Amino acid sequence: MQLEQRIEDLEMKLAFQESTIEALDQQVIKLNRIVEEQQEKLRILISKVQQVEPSNIASQAEETPPPHY
Repeated sequence: MQLEQRIEDLEMKLAFQESTIEALDQQVIKLNRIVEEQQEKLRILISKVQQVEPSNIASQAEETPPPHY
């Protein structure tokens, strides 16, 4: 009887682990979608900001050399 009980306990633990893994997998899928959406919104926001505000950094051609040259 002890062997049967141990097998039954292992089966219950396995079922619980499978259920937990499935729930975690669904959560990871959900979070990946959220991250993808946020990344796309961030790309759009960066693009809009760049269109509205030109870069404050001068190009190499526009840079004046430092005074010691």
